[in-house]
Amino acid sequence: MYPVALSVRGRRALVVGGGAVAERKVRGLLDAHADVAVVAPSLVPGLAALAAAGTIRWEARGYAPGDVAGAWLAFAATGDEGTNAAVVADAHAAGVLVNDAADAERGDFATPAVHRAGPLTVTVDSGGLAPSFTKRVRDELALQFDARYGRAAATLGALRERVMIVVPREQRAAVMQHFAARDIEDLAAMPAGAVEHEVERAAETLAGVIPRADTPLVCATRASRLAMTQSRNVMAVLARAGLASTVLEVTTRGDAVQDRSIAAIGTDNVFVKELELALRERRADYAVHSCKDLPSTLPADMTLAAVTAREDPRDAFCSERYPTLADLPPGARLGTSSPRRRAQLRALRGDLVYDDVRGNVDTRLRKLRDGQYDAIVLACAGMNRLGLRATHTVPFPVDVVTPSVGQGALGIETRQGDPLAPRLDALLGDGPSSIAVRAERAFLRTLRGGCQAPIGCHATWSAGRFRLIGAIAAPDGSQVVRGQRDAAIELGDLASAEAIAAGLAIELLAEGGAALLGGGPLSGRIFLLPRTQNRPSRIAPALRDAGAEVVEAPDSAAAVAALGGRIPTVILFPSSGSVDAITDYLGRLREHGHRPVVAAMGPSSSQTAGAHGWPPDVVAPSAEIGAFVQSVTRFVLENGA
Repeated sequence: MYPVALSVRGRRALVVGGGAVAERKVRGLLDAHADVAVVAPSLVPGLAALAAAGTIRWEARGYAPGDVAGAWLAFAATGDEGTNAAVVADAHAAGVLVNDAADAERGDFATPAVHRAGPLTVTVDSGGLAPSFTKRVRDELALQFDARYGRAAATLGALRERVMIVVPREQRAAVMQHFAARDIEDLAAMPAGAVEHEVERAAETLAGVIPRADTPLVCATRASRLAMTQSRNVMAVLARAGLASTVLEVTTRGDAVQDRSIAAIGTDNVFVKELELALRERRADYAVHSCKDLPSTLPADMTLAAVTAREDPRDAFCSERYPTLADLPPGARLGTSSPRRRAQLRALRGDLVYDDVRGNVDTRLRKLRDGQYDAIVLACAGMNRLGLRATHTVPFPVDVVTPSVGQGALGIETRQGDPLAPRLDALLGDGPSSIAVRAERAFLRTLRGGCQAPIGCHATWSAGRFRLIGAIAAPDGSQVVRGQRDAAIELGDLASAEAIAAGLAIELLAEGGAALLGGGPLSGRIFLLPRTQNRPSRIAPALRDAGAEVVEAPDSAAAVAALGGRIPTVILFPSSGSVDAITDYLGRLREHGHRPVVAAMGPSSSQTAGAHGWPPDVVAPSAEIGAFVQSVTRFVLENGA
């Protein structure tokens, strides 16, 4: 007999039998958080109550060949020798470990007597020779290892987690031995808030015996459960490499304001600014963000040092009552605070009521369980990191509900030029995730959209192939403009990946995305369009839809009057005549040293502009209005004009 402790959390366990023995097996499995299915024609009252409550799944019939398929463990616990033997034989044939309650030798493992005190588990096993004596020993041990030991074990677990983060590698064993030797009463009574102090004090006590490493780094993070879990994971990786960290918990505006949706707070980087301030003031050395919270452009004094390996990037439908989005009845209440999710979901189900839901992941799931919503939509990554689920959790394909830029990945931010940045990238960065997320950010940056805009983008890099899906949605879901790219690029070729992403963004803008974004990517820019004809222009409306201010002028005097001293961002020459129309104004610009971007619609206007000393920066590939507008838009966005 070789004792092994197995984690069955979330694993499927099949129990064949519905009597008292089966009930003991089931309750032991439930205590270990297994996913339990029972096959039996009838159940004793205790099992029947568990089945009625939905705690276990019950097939009300006799055992059938194939029932063990998909099980991780199987238990033969009937009073029928033939049935038990069949269960064991089928389990062995399927490669499933099996326990035979009637014949320990025939099965693969025995279930010992168990005493649990919090996280502490004590088991006693006599190899099936003396079950009654085994229970006696367990009960005697239970008198000794009471609830105090469970609390002490929980405290040691918290201490160990802190030690792994902040104590240098060479000190950890000694510090943990120090705590393990502490009096049980002291450990059991230690408050959670004292853990950090106790670890630092123990490290100081042992400093004279064990050489100390450099001063720990400081990690800035939000204080939510998910943010702390993500940051601890990052700190643990660094600690294993010899870089210990302490935590600076920061309350951001997005955390402080809970009575309004994120979009209503009025800024995109509501979870970022305060963390950047901690870096800027040198209260922290690095900050851990969810990449989807980062604005598309960081401040000049900050840099995205590393992008971690990505968790599941998808959004997921979550409900306690309804299996899928399609199963929601008309008028059902669906909670999401994301304009992007809401817009794409409305395109699928415009007959639902969409309400904001704020709070951390666990808070939102609690509100769902309490019946405040019929369904909510959450990021798979956050639920996976916290080990949380709703009864019905169904991820959406990325081409149905396209995720937020950077969703599922963590971004490590540092001060620009800090020598720590390349070390963090070497220890934490993931190449495929990094090129994908940075390309997605280029897509968002080209659209001039914030992290709260109804914009989705998801990129992947695998085996030399770069794939990108983008989506821009109307807030009411009435229209969703989608596109995708697939290209062969090298893993380190970030420039090509970003160019592909920017190209897709510009294409989606031209296909109607600009109008859906409201202000538009050309917002704040002035285009001067000389006019030689009286009929309405088709160029000006297209640029205005993208947010640009377009000044139409028949001559130089009209241009000066309309601009009022402002300098245009771009001068458009749709024809040779348009160049001649504002020759005097062009001369005035030259005298004062101004050189706006010049765009020509075709070879003729290009040649004329050049002859006047204004060679074009961009020339449309064909003398067509659509090509002209798309060419100048692409040039302005790609060059930051």
